[in-house]
Amino acid sequence: MHSHKAIVTGSGVAGLAVAIRLSVQGYAVTVYEKNEKPGGKLSIYKKDGYSFDTGPSLFTDADELKELFDFAGEDIAAYLSYHQLDSGCKYFFVNGKTFNTWTDKEKLAQESTEKIGEPAQNILRYLQKSGKLYERIGKVFLNNPLQKRYTWKKKAFFKALTSVRPRFLFSTLNEYHESAFTTGEAIQVFNRFATYNGSNPYTTPAMLSIIPHIELNKGVFYPEGGMISITDALYKLALKKGVQFIFNTPVQRIICVNNNAKGIVVNDKNIFSDIVISNADIYFTYKNLLLDNRKAKRIEKKEKSSSAVVFLWGIKKQFSQMHLHNIFFSGDYKAEFKTLFQLKSVFKDPTIYVNITSKMEDGHAPEGKENWFVMINVPADSGQDWTKIIAFLKQQVLKKLRGMLKEDIEPLIETEKIISPPELAAATFTNAGAIYGISANTWKNAFLRHPNFSKEINGLYFCGGTVHPGGGIPLCLKSAKIVGEMVSNSE
Repeated sequence: MHSHKAIVTGSGVAGLAVAIRLSVQGYAVTVYEKNEKPGGKLSIYKKDGYSFDTGPSLFTDADELKELFDFAGEDIAAYLSYHQLDSGCKYFFVNGKTFNTWTDKEKLAQESTEKIGEPAQNILRYLQKSGKLYERIGKVFLNNPLQKRYTWKKKAFFKALTSVRPRFLFSTLNEYHESAFTTGEAIQVFNRFATYNGSNPYTTPAMLSIIPHIELNKGVFYPEGGMISITDALYKLALKKGVQFIFNTPVQRIICVNNNAKGIVVNDKNIFSDIVISNADIYFTYKNLLLDNRKAKRIEKKEKSSSAVVFLWGIKKQFSQMHLHNIFFSGDYKAEFKTLFQLKSVFKDPTIYVNITSKMEDGHAPEGKENWFVMINVPADSGQDWTKIIAFLKQQVLKKLRGMLKEDIEPLIETEKIISPPELAAATFTNAGAIYGISANTWKNAFLRHPNFSKEINGLYFCGGTVHPGGGIPLCLKSAKIVGEMVSNSE
């Protein structure tokens, strides 16, 4: 019998991971989920013989996932099959050039020189620095709760803190890249990594240059069955470890008594526990679950990350020039980000991401066809006319793809689903559809995200993409690990 009870609100990647960890640590864990299935943003949509991943589509830092299974005493191979890809992403530029981020460094160096004219040594030197920065500083900051005293007492943390050079805090990512590369194409490729946490490379600090290390040094992977297989594997592991799931049950409130978390309210009934972990958006947690308008307003004042408009298109043709991950760049990247973050609007020449899992899985599209997940970064929802915006955006996307692929895509679309920021917000309780919560456009927002614990309420913890260390599958897994370790240290 478990002597302690834990409740997790939400079953996104972080919620599943923290439930597994706490169960292994001896807690009786129950997860409450408002939807009918687990996964949060990491879900799936099927229609007319097509299958689409509807959330995160890039699988990096597979070691984070393996570590969770190792912690649970299970062989990940029994739950999930995955392999490293030869190439991370294929980039298409408006001048007709293309660039593949090959895993093999010699091949990447050759690609850099031959395709975009960037001296190979510049790319290789940059990636070496990115790796060193991650190992020396990034890894320490991302793996520890920065607001806990015991973190600051660690020798590794103090060493990392004292080795941070001012340029990585006070120079922008774009400024750093302009000093590292000679071609506009290389600068644009590496500037794009700021979008991995919904930020602007022209304002976000250069410290985010650690992100390319994760993809280009450690590699990009593909899970057999698609990204939904990660959700399925985590859910299966959680069940084996004794985690209980209650679906179709939104949490109404977190119960707090004398500054202690004591459980939750669901269906107007009190469910008690020793600790509570919220995997919900941090703004939603304060606003709706804790009824703390003061804290909610404080978060609301911070600049939000970008959101997205997604077109799920069933395409009745195959395009051999495209890969699993594809980027069609804007001709004016700086103007695009100004439009997104300053004007809070959509750019007339947007950068387009296209993910095609049927390149890897024959069953994801009918024979001879492809499933296109088409994503465009847009501002978070602030009451815009999304019907009008989406109609405009669709025409701009089709126009751009027609010009860059030399073929009219519109007649090839035989099935379609559109996901807007308001729909994303409604499905996942994400504030204004801002995928990563707040942006990382200042050094403070980048490195001092909301902590994984409440400073006022004992026994209340937070995990997921809107708190430390950030969004994306690897960082969500890290947030779950941080919570698990904090719970263990508090016992």
